[in-house]
Amino acid sequence: MATFALIHGGGSTAWDWHLVTPLLERAGHEVIAVDLPIEDSDAGLEDYVRTVLDAVGDRDHVIVVGHSLGGFTAPLVAADIDADGLVYLAGMIPMPGETFMDWWANTGHDHESVDDDPDVSFFNGVPAALADEARRRERDQQGTWMSRPWPAEHHPAVPTRAIVCADDQFFPAPFMRRQIRERLGITPVEIPGGHYATLSESDAVAAALTGFASEFGERPGVPPGR
Repeated sequence: MATFALIHGGGSTAWDWHLVTPLLERAGHEVIAVDLPIEDSDAGLEDYVRTVLDAVGDRDHVIVVGHSLGGFTAPLVAADIDADGLVYLAGMIPMPGETFMDWWANTGHDHESVDDDPDVSFFNGVPAALADEARRRERDQQGTWMSRPWPAEHHPAVPTRAIVCADDQFFPAPFMRRQIRERLGITPVEIPGGHYATLSESDAVAAALTGFASEFGERPGVPPGR
């Protein structure tokens, strides 16, 4: 069985995964979800990575999952531990040398129409009580790292998959399909739900991840996108 290292998105917490976690555990997997030091303006991506690595410890058969902004951290973790797999869930996919600030224009996201109301862009489909709790737990995303180049020279040489949320209003499905095709050269798995599918479609998220775990376990040493 796998160990899933689950990395939350910007301004968020490990709580985002609280509905997905028991489903993965019920399938026999171990789950590690951490709170990144996002409120520390001096914390860089190396600090984010270290936080995950410290939590993972010496576990093996690790699958790293990055949600949204967590996509900047997840591949660095995957490369460091030579993970069994890497998964982007509605994730930002950085290119070597690209800054977070430049990502929006480089991917064409700046041409997308995104509603200013977070109930529409982020929490569509999320039950009201869960959306309220998510807002209550929001943290102030800081980081001078956002203006610095993404430090990896290439994407990690581990099997890589991506999940598109069909109802995502922040990273719309057509935009995500294009980003994934152009940056990873793979076809994503699509599931129902908006940007916070972990809160609205936890069963679908867990099913996709357990499917990847079986796939990675059956195909050791397969390069990314294969």
